[in-house]
This record gives sequence, structure tokens and C-alpha cells, in this order.
Amino acid sequence: MTDKTSAPAVTPVVDVLCVGAGFSGLYAAHQVAEKGWTFAGFEAAPDVGGTWFWNTYPGARCDVESIYYSYSFSEELQQEWTWSERFAPQAEILSYIRHVADRFDLRRHFSFNTRVVAATWLPGERCWEVALDSGETRRGRFLLAGSGGLSTPKDFDVPGLENFTGTTVSTSRWNIPLSELAGKRVAVIGTGSSAVQCIPLIAEVAEHLTVFQRTPNYVFPARNAPLSTDVVDEIKSNYAAIREECRHSLGGIPDRIPDAAAFDVSDEERRERYEKAYERSGFTGVGGEFSDLLTDARANETAAEFMREKIRQIVRDPATAAVLEPRFHPLGAKRSCFGTDYYETFNRPNVSVVSLRDERLDTMTADSIVTEARSYEVDAIVLAIGFDAFTGPLYALNVSTPESGRLQDAWSEGVRTYLGIMTAGFPNFFMIGGPQSPALASNVVVTIEQAVDWITELIGHGRAGGVEVIEPTAEAQDDWVTITEDTVNQTLYATTDSWYRGSNVTGKPTTFLGYVGGVGKYRRMCTHLAKQGYPGVEFDGTAVARRIGRIDEEIA
Repeated sequence: MTDKTSAPAVTPVVDVLCVGAGFSGLYAAHQVAEKGWTFAGFEAAPDVGGTWFWNTYPGARCDVESIYYSYSFSEELQQEWTWSERFAPQAEILSYIRHVADRFDLRRHFSFNTRVVAATWLPGERCWEVALDSGETRRGRFLLAGSGGLSTPKDFDVPGLENFTGTTVSTSRWNIPLSELAGKRVAVIGTGSSAVQCIPLIAEVAEHLTVFQRTPNYVFPARNAPLSTDVVDEIKSNYAAIREECRHSLGGIPDRIPDAAAFDVSDEERRERYEKAYERSGFTGVGGEFSDLLTDARANETAAEFMREKIRQIVRDPATAAVLEPRFHPLGAKRSCFGTDYYETFNRPNVSVVSLRDERLDTMTADSIVTEARSYEVDAIVLAIGFDAFTGPLYALNVSTPESGRLQDAWSEGVRTYLGIMTAGFPNFFMIGGPQSPALASNVVVTIEQAVDWITELIGHGRAGGVEVIEPTAEAQDDWVTITEDTVNQTLYATTDSWYRGSNVTGKPTTFLGYVGGVGKYRRMCTHLAKQGYPGVEFDGTAVARRIGRIDEEIA
């Protein structure tokens, strides 16, 4: 007689699990499929797009030029896709990502409307098990986090928001038409990149717009414009050279290498060069005109004062201009913003600005924002308060191992990684554009492609040798932390609190979250390590070498 009792189902183990279906996850799926490995991806949204699926606030667009903010892995893709503007709007970037997913049949690798709520390393099985919000679990040999650096919205840290009965919307999860703000008294809280892009458009429809500013930023004119057929044709005929230049540049875009320090030239020449850079704008604008603007405070002040003069020229009311002038951090030490008619918007009679440095935001009532100085009646509040950058999306995955516990506990005193890609105590776990990688201060698509290529080559190297467990050594991780900290400490980034350091989130350890030595040098270091057999990486507990030392000093 046959026993018909069914045995428990065994969860199949795929080669690679991946979280996220934005630029990172899609490229990871493509590369893994090209190698013939099995892959299972998970995306909380109903479709591909990542950040560009969620960021739909009015005026949302990339501040890296479209021709660089795109994949380089397929020449056919580069030739068939044509960008319409210098800086593509959100809808066009999302269309591009969807086109990539369609062209390379990448959606089949992902489960959508699916959130990873926990990821646990199973040492006996030598694999990761992820728990999904559906109650299901999946297992894979390797776990890739492609969840993005700016995908977890920061919590609003002012009490009383729950008291407000009007319209409340966040730039990070925009869910209303702009017309819903028409004729209303609107408050925008924040003046970062999202706010800079949406404030001019909200001002056009609102009865009155009040901007609540914590820290004034340097806002450069975007100089956006349609791309002519001639420009597009020239780009497409030179894409190979353009991409190679991006890969070996400082920021992942073709850099204008400064030929002088700020005080190597006369005051008149310096002013003239700033004027030309201001008209050119972009990341190679004013902040990139001289070689020492991010390392010498006195040199930086010449550029900062130039920008403050521009604000005073544009904004007609001297008191408003003074509030908008950035005086609390060096130019470039926090992420600069690029806008269209941002400062001009404050000349409108229906727009005002409140400095939260002068009057602290205390609470909210059913119809007002209350500061320590007065109450502002509003009908709608737009929260443009930023993100829990880089670590927020990783901690949301609840990654843990029996030996090291949760990732957030392992990093309780600050982020510690190997190349911003791996972290000791978490085997077979890889971060695409993670903290302490160049992703923070670069064209992130260049960083993503380089990281995915390096990760998949490392996995392939291990698999070719029959290796099941890959993990960085603690010693090599210490070396990389030292390199990232020493590199940033040579710059003015080290002088400023910002989301670059995690200081925008209460209680978050202040670790600088990026490597700022340039994507080109970073690539050369990663390539060197691969050619040396991956020193600093253990393969089934054995390492070629446990340290990487000051590889940044060895590699030009």
C-alpha cells in the first residue's frame, strides 16, 4: 500500500536573488542571464523603474545629462534610443527603463508588487532565504541588493503632522495631480533637489506658496533644452569614446579637467571663468572650474560668493535674497541643485520663504504650520524632506546572519564595507552602488554597470573553482574604510553635515556614505584586485591575502 502523505515542499535554490527592478536590478538580471545562471528578482512596485517609478512630483527630472545617464552595455540600445532633452524628465526616463526591460525580456525575471521583508543567511545550506510580504520564501546562493541609495523616504521629524486635515503629499511618493493644488495656500517643506524642481510649478497654480527652508542650497540654472538632430547624431557617432571617458572620469561624466587653482589666475579672469561656467552650468559648471574648489575653503568661498551675487541679482527683495543665500556650507560640500526659474520664482507676489533657522518649526494644527514665531494657515503641505540614504533601503531588507546578527546592528557605530560592495560577516551578500562606493557622488548608472560587472565576475571566479561561500575579510574591510575616510577628509565634504553623512536622520551614525576619489580611480582599483585574484576576499574561508592595504596609493 502506497503512503499518500505528501512530503513538505522543498524551496528551490536559484543562483542569484536580487532586490529591486530599477537600473541596478535590470542590469543584474541581464548579466546573470547572459552567464546562464538562474535569477529571481523582487520589486515592491507594480513595474520596473525603481526611483523613476516613484518620483513623479511636478518637474521631476534627472540632473545628470541624459546621454550619460543611460546604459552603455548595448551598442544597439544606444543607437535605437533617442533622448529628447539635455536633462530628461521622469516620464521619459521611465519610458527608457521600460524599453530596456522589453527589449531584453527582463520582466520575466521579477516578481512585482512583492516586497522582501527579511533576508536570512542559512549557513548549513550555504544560501540566503528571503521572506516576502506574501508569506512566501525563496532561496538563492547569492543575494544582490539593487534597492537604490535614494529609495527610502526619510521620516518627517516634526510633531503634529497627524493634526493637519488638509492635503498632504510627499515628493518621494507623489500621488495627486498638480491641479489639486490650484487656488490653495500651499506649503513646501524643504529646499533640496525635489523641492527645487517642483516649487516653480506649484507657484504657478497656488493661491500662495510658502517655502519652509531649513538650509539654503546652491541652485544652478539647469540650462535644459531640446537635443537637436545634429547633436544626437554626433553623440551616437561617438558613443564608444563618450562612454570610455565617463568610465575613467571623476564623476561618471566627461569632466572638464581644471587647468588651474582658483588663485592661480587674476580676480578678473576668475570672475570671467565663473561667468562662462555659470552659463554652461551642469556638474562641470562653477563648482568644477578650478582644481581646489573642494579642497581649499578660501578658494571655495570665491565660487560661493559668486553664486550668492547671482541670487542677489535675480531676487529683487533683499530680505528674501538674504534668506536664500547659502552661507552654512561650502559650495559642493552638499549636493548642489539644478533648477529652472527657481530663484526667479521668489519674485512672484504669491511666493514667500520662511527660514526655519530663524524660527523653528514647532507643530501643526488642522489648518496651520506653527513655528516659534507665528502660525501660517495653509490648505496643503508638500513634504520635500529627503531620504534615509543608502543604509535605509538596506536596513529595510532586514538582512541577518546567525553569526553577525542584523546588518544595522553590525553597522551600529558606522558603515563598514569592502569597496562599498560587500561587508564582513555577511557571506554571498552584495550591494550594487552601496555605501562607501562612488554612487553617492557620481553618475550612478556608470557606477551600477561597473559594480554589477565586478560582482558577477567575482561570483563566476568562485564558481569556476567550486567555491560556495564568498566573503570579505575584516582586515580588508578595515583598509577600505580607512581609504574612504582619508579620501573624504582631504575635502570640504568633511566639514559639512548632510545626508551624505547620514546626519539628516535622527540617531543615524555619521559615516560619510561614499568614496569620493572618482569613478575612474575606483574602477582601476577594482580591476587591479580582480587581476590579483581578489585579495581581501575569502573563498570558502581561504583568502589570497587578507588585506588590500593602501591600494589607493598604489593605483594612480
